[in-house]
Amino acid sequence: MSALLSPIKDVHSERRMFLSRVVLAAVVSILLLGLVIARLVQLQVVDHELFAEKSQGNRVRIEPVPPIRGLVFDRKDRVLAENLPAYQLELIPEQVDDIDDTLNRLASINLIEFEDIPRIKDLSRSGPRFKPVTLKFRLTDEEIASFAIQRPRFPGVDFQPRLVRHYPDGELVSHAVGYVGALSTDDLERLDPAAYAGTSHTGKTAVESSFESDLHGDAGYRHMITNARGRQVPSDTSELLDSLPFDETPMPGANVYLSLDLDLQRIATQALAGRRGALVALDPQNGEILALVSAPAFDPNLFAVGMSTSQYRELSENPDRPLFNRAVRGAYPPGSTIKPMLALAALEKNATNLTRKTVCHGYFQLPNDDHRYRDWKPEGHGPVDLHDAIAQSCDVYFYEISGDIGIDTMHDYLTRFGLGSKTGVDIGGESTGLVPSREWKRNNFSDRDNQRWYHGETVIVSIGQGYMLATPLQLASAAAALATRGKRYRPHMVAAVEDALTGERRMVQPERLPDVEISNEFYWENVLGAMHDVMQGPRGTARAVGFGAPYEMAGKSGTAQVVSIAQDEEYDDAELEERQRDHALFIAFAPLDEPRIAVALIVENGESGSSVAAPIARAVMDAYLGFGDDAS
Repeated sequence: MSALLSPIKDVHSERRMFLSRVVLAAVVSILLLGLVIARLVQLQVVDHELFAEKSQGNRVRIEPVPPIRGLVFDRKDRVLAENLPAYQLELIPEQVDDIDDTLNRLASINLIEFEDIPRIKDLSRSGPRFKPVTLKFRLTDEEIASFAIQRPRFPGVDFQPRLVRHYPDGELVSHAVGYVGALSTDDLERLDPAAYAGTSHTGKTAVESSFESDLHGDAGYRHMITNARGRQVPSDTSELLDSLPFDETPMPGANVYLSLDLDLQRIATQALAGRRGALVALDPQNGEILALVSAPAFDPNLFAVGMSTSQYRELSENPDRPLFNRAVRGAYPPGSTIKPMLALAALEKNATNLTRKTVCHGYFQLPNDDHRYRDWKPEGHGPVDLHDAIAQSCDVYFYEISGDIGIDTMHDYLTRFGLGSKTGVDIGGESTGLVPSREWKRNNFSDRDNQRWYHGETVIVSIGQGYMLATPLQLASAAAALATRGKRYRPHMVAAVEDALTGERRMVQPERLPDVEISNEFYWENVLGAMHDVMQGPRGTARAVGFGAPYEMAGKSGTAQVVSIAQDEEYDDAELEERQRDHALFIAFAPLDEPRIAVALIVENGESGSSVAAPIARAVMDAYLGFGDDAS
């Protein structure tokens, strides 16, 4: 009975258990709350500065500001390359519902090209949709007016002001100054990303490329308030901006002053108008380039503002190759323009003398060889000495002494004048040219028979044909060395670099090259006297060009054969296709005793150095020396 009356549950035990659980829960809660408080203290007190910086970084974006590119001037401080404000057409992808329709409608009103639409669509997909995509780099006033009227039909498309590179004289200086173009993948790999942040263009050729580091300047930056997606938003408070570090102002690029004479450049270009060719004029006393023309040329502004696919195709597929810089990259057989240099080599090596005469019958034959090496004058020149051979450009005389000179001596002396190697001109991009030798042939032919050097090849090289190649720039440098009786300077285009902020100029000093040493000074006088008679002697090949000049000059014509003909055929340029006719070359300098200008030029398929190329050289020398039609 007592067992049945015992309590069903122990109230005291349950109370103790409940209290212990409450205490445990309280302790755990306090510990967890302590951890939360500790973490909050760490985040908001201990690491406050760190997370404040990160928060600021999420709201503030640093945007690069590209520098203003330096200007380019000629020797008389006339602007050759500048920066002009222009409006460019831009599209913001996120604001355009149908990009295909928008682009097609823009093309239909001639604001963009239909064939450029795929490229534009790729650009619009390659970056954030709120970033503008440039549709056209420069709008004309007519295009701006036309688009302004129709702007409501093109949501998300607008024009914005920008600075763009501009070349006031266009084609006149395209191969000398060069051009800027949009950054390519290769450009981005070789250039410093920090220095080019925000920059869209870089120098591609000539001065614009070679002096890119001076012209470009240093990029700056500015702070922008953005939302969580990185899009710029208006700032409603100045406190945030006041708390930011100061923006860094970009440093403008340096101004570059060239030795180029724009007037001389214009005269040379006009003289070559309608022809393919090149001309280089130097100051023999310091190597300054006075004119550098390659014809035909192109408008560099097309590259600066971005050309359409069809425009680039038209340039690149043009058979006259306007993009090719013939002045520094074109390698041509120099023809008889090398005869004065070979004459000096022959005198030095006793391969001939000043009194030796040869009877020119119009051709030359090697012993035991039926092949005839013909003179340019079929009936021959009759008795000629070295002076006559230069003045009248007698090939037979040089054929005869070629064996006594030898190909390796020819190579030695011609390379002393700078032929067969790059001049090191400061605009870059030049070809090496070629002066052959026995060693060169052994190293460049695999067949044993072709590795041998033959006497007939020496004969051909003696009149600047065969394997031999030279650029107009190399020939101008060689002509300058003749003018100074062996003193040589490295050709250069840039005369000074000017700090755009301080105006301080760093002058480019002339660089002397090894002299052409000739043991007997009288050899110089005889050879240069013969070059004088080329233009102003009674029987000189270019006497008609030099006649009546108010100053003494010296020159040498050259003709480079483009196609060979059979031994028994008569050679008549009139019967050949225009592009198969001989190239016309000419080198000259003036005045004779105190030379101030040396000129070399080639007229492709011009047929005659004396009658076609020489008048151009005379016009350039007249203009520079103050005797031209435009001289004041």
